[in-house]
Amino acid sequence: MELVLFIGLQGSGKSSFYRERFAATHVHVSKDLWPNARKREARQRRLIDEALARGESVVVDNTNPRLEDRAPLIAIGRERGARVVGYAFESDLEACLARNAGRVGRARVEDKAILITRHHLRWPSYAEGFAALFQVRLTPEGGFLVNSWGTP
Repeated sequence: MELVLFIGLQGSGKSSFYRERFAATHVHVSKDLWPNARKREARQRRLIDEALARGESVVVDNTNPRLEDRAPLIAIGRERGARVVGYAFESDLEACLARNAGRVGRARVEDKAILITRHHLRWPSYAEGFAALFQVRLTPEGGFLVNSWGTP
């Protein structure tokens, strides 16, 4: 059982990566699924905890840019005995803005949201409690290149 945290800008390919690599095996938790809900943080934590309590693996598909965003999620995973894994989505700001511009409806966020996330973005480290870290990049063909972040 594992808890997977995605870390990266909006438009960096996180949700597509989930669909390609994890949809068949992991519960999908994303605040984007309930954009108008109150207490989204509490709801997210509850859903993660409930899935892990059932023995299900979970992917948290949000930007998770700051250590403060990730710490409570990592704590839940560790309390439930899950292997905590991080995937850092390295991407070009202009490319993320361009992909976002092509989105429609609620999938599109204001450009300033991407700029704010970029300002807050801190790359993960093993010191946070991750068992494994990976770097993800979009390829020109639209696929994903995944590399190990390094060793703990």
